[in-house]
Amino acid sequence: MKKIIYVIILLSVCFGYAQTKNIDSLTVALAFQKTDTSKISTSIELVEELYDNKDYNLALKYVLEADKLATKLNYIQGLSRISYLKALIYNKKGDYLNAINNFSEAKTLYSSLDDTLAIARINNQVGLIEISRGYYDQGLAHTLSAINELEKRHLEKELKDTYKGLATAYYNNGKYDKAIEFNLKRLEIEELSGDKNSIIEAVKNLAALYSTKKEHRKSIEYYERILMVNHSNNDSIRADILPKLGFEYVQFRDYDKAGLYLSESIDLNRRLDNTYGLIETLNNCGELNYKRGKVQLAEIRLNEANSLLKNYSNKTEELKNYSLLKIVDSIQHQYQRAFMWQGKYYTLKDSLDLAATNSKASNKIKSLQGIDLFNGLQQEGQVDGETVFTAEHPLLGDTKRKFDRLQIITYALLAAFVIVSTFLVLIYLNRERRIKYTIDLEAKTKKIEIQNKAILEQSAHLENINHIKDRLFSIVSHDLKDSLTSINGFIDLLKDGSLTRQEFDRLIPELSENANNASLLLFNLLNWSKSQMESLEPSATLFDIREVVLDKIKLIEHKLVDKQIELVDNTLRDFVYADYSMVEIVIQNLLTNAVKFTKAGDTITISNQINNGHSIISIEDTGVGISQPNLDKLFKSNTFSTRGTKNEKGTGLGLSICKELVDLNKGKIWVESVVNSGSTFFVELPKTKQETPELKLG
Repeated sequence: MKKIIYVIILLSVCFGYAQTKNIDSLTVALAFQKTDTSKISTSIELVEELYDNKDYNLALKYVLEADKLATKLNYIQGLSRISYLKALIYNKKGDYLNAINNFSEAKTLYSSLDDTLAIARINNQVGLIEISRGYYDQGLAHTLSAINELEKRHLEKELKDTYKGLATAYYNNGKYDKAIEFNLKRLEIEELSGDKNSIIEAVKNLAALYSTKKEHRKSIEYYERILMVNHSNNDSIRADILPKLGFEYVQFRDYDKAGLYLSESIDLNRRLDNTYGLIETLNNCGELNYKRGKVQLAEIRLNEANSLLKNYSNKTEELKNYSLLKIVDSIQHQYQRAFMWQGKYYTLKDSLDLAATNSKASNKIKSLQGIDLFNGLQQEGQVDGETVFTAEHPLLGDTKRKFDRLQIITYALLAAFVIVSTFLVLIYLNRERRIKYTIDLEAKTKKIEIQNKAILEQSAHLENINHIKDRLFSIVSHDLKDSLTSINGFIDLLKDGSLTRQEFDRLIPELSENANNASLLLFNLLNWSKSQMESLEPSATLFDIREVVLDKIKLIEHKLVDKQIELVDNTLRDFVYADYSMVEIVIQNLLTNAVKFTKAGDTITISNQINNGHSIISIEDTGVGISQPNLDKLFKSNTFSTRGTKNEKGTGLGLSICKELVDLNKGKIWVESVVNSGSTFFVELPKTKQETPELKLG
C-alpha cells in the first residue's frame, strides 16, 4: 500500500511539474512572437493552461491582453474564443454579470461563424450557472437546448457536469424521475472514468432521490453500494452513509438491520468527533426506538441530539428533532412539553420559509439582468431545432463601441438614480419609522395567531383523546364487566362446590357464550383503540382471499352448530393486494355479525367475484335484517349495537373498524338489507398495487 501511495505522489509531482513547464515554455514563446494571429493563438493556449491550473488572476491578465490584440486585428475566430474564456474565468471569480456579458459576446461571434458546437457549449455553461444560482427554470431552458449537440459528439467530460446540473434542477423542481434519469446518465460516465469521489456522489444522490420518492428498497440498495466502494477515506464515508442507511431501514420496517447500522454509526461518529453525523444518527435512533416501543430510550437519544444542536447549526435535523420529541412526549402523555416542541417546530419552520422567500426575491433582479443581457440578440431562425442568433454588427469593433456608449448611459442613469434616491430617503425618513412600527406590530400579531392556532390544535387533540378514553371506560365498565362478572361468579360457585353436575352441564353453554362475548369484545376494542390513537399503515401483499375465509369459518363452526345455522361456502381461489392481518379482522367481524343476527334454520352464504380489476367478497345471511334508520348508523365512528337472536351483546365497534381497515387498503364496504329477509355485506379489495396519481408540473 505504501508503494502505491508513493507512486501516486510521484505521478502528481511529475504532472504538476509538466504543467508548470508547459506554462513557462508558452510564456517564453509569447514574448518573442510577432504581433499577429499566431501570437493570439499562443495567448489562448497559455490562458487555457492557466485556467486548468486554477490560476484565474494570471489567466485573466493574459486573456485581456489577447483581447486587445485580437480587437486591433479584428480577428473574429480569436475574439470568439477569448470572449468564451473570459466568461469562464469571470464565472470562477464569482463575477456573474461579467460572465454573462462575455458569454453573450461569444455567442454573437460564434453565431456569425456558424459554429453550432460552440453555441451549444455557451448555452450549456449559462444554463449551469443559472442552476447553481438557484434559477432552475432558466437553467433548464438553456442547458436542454445544448444537450443534443453535446451528446451527438460524445463530449463526456462536459456531459458529466451537464447531467449533474440537470439532475439538480429537476430535483429542486420536484421532478424526481427526471432527476434520477440524469443522475444515472452521470453515473454511467463517472464509472468509465473511475473517479471514486464522483461515483460516490452520484450514487448518494440516487439513494437520496429514491428516499424522497419513498422507494426505500432502492434507496437501501444504492446506500449499501457506497459502503462496498474501497476508498482511502472509508471511515468518513461510512460515518456519512450509516445514519442514512439506518433511517431507510426504519422506514422499510426492518428494525433489526436499522439497529445494527445505527449502533455502528453512533460508535464511528463519536470516534471521529463528527457532530453532524452524530446528530443525524441520534435523531434516527430516536425514531427507531419509539417505533419499537422503547419510548424512554428514544427520549434519551433525542435529548442528546437536542443538546448538540444548541452548539451546532443544522436546521433540517433541528426540525426533525422537534417533531420527534413532540411525538415521544405525546406518547408519554407529557402534553405540555409536546406543545412546547410543536411551538419550536413551527417557529423554526416559519423563519426558514421566510428566509428562503427573501433570499429568492433579493437575487431575482440580478438574475433577470443577466438573462436579459444574454438573450438580447436578434433571432434569425431555427437550425436543427436550435435558435440561431446574430449580432447587430458582424465585427467586434462596432459592438465594443456600442457597448461602451451603453455603459456611459448606464452610469449616468445610475448617478441620477442615486441623487433622486437620496432625496426620497430624506423625505420619507419619518414615514419609514412609522412603517417599521406597523411591520413590527403585524409580526407580533402573526406570531400570536400562530400560537393561538397551535393551542387550538393541541386542545382539539386532547379533547379527542379524552373522548376516546371516556368511550373506552364506558364499554369496559358495561359490556366487558358484565361478561367477566358472569364468568367470575360461575368460577366462585364451582370453587365452593355449590353446583351439581346437572347444573354445571346446564350452565356450560352460557359460560361459553360469555367467554366468547368477552373475547370478541376485547378483539374489537383493542383494534378500535389502536386505529383511534395511532396512524395505522397497511403492509400490503398479494394473497389468496379463500385462505382467509377458510381460516375464519373454522373459528365460528361451534357457533353455527350451537345455533343450527347452515353455512354455504361458494368462495373461489382469488388473489387480492392488501394487508393480510387487516383483511382477517374484517372477514372475522362480518362472519361473527352474520351468525349473531341469524336464527335456527337460517343460512349464511359466502361468495366472491372479480369486477373491473377488483375482488368483491359478499357475506349473505337470511337473518333478521336491518331497518333503514339503523342502516344509516352503520360504519360510523360512534358506537352502535343491537342484541343478537340469542340476546348476544356487542360493542358497536366491529363495523366501524371494518370501514377504517377497508379504506386504508383502498377498498370499499357497503351493505344491502331487508327487514326479516336478511342482509348482505360486500367488501371490495384491489387485486394489484394502487398507484397514487403523480402531479404533473408545468
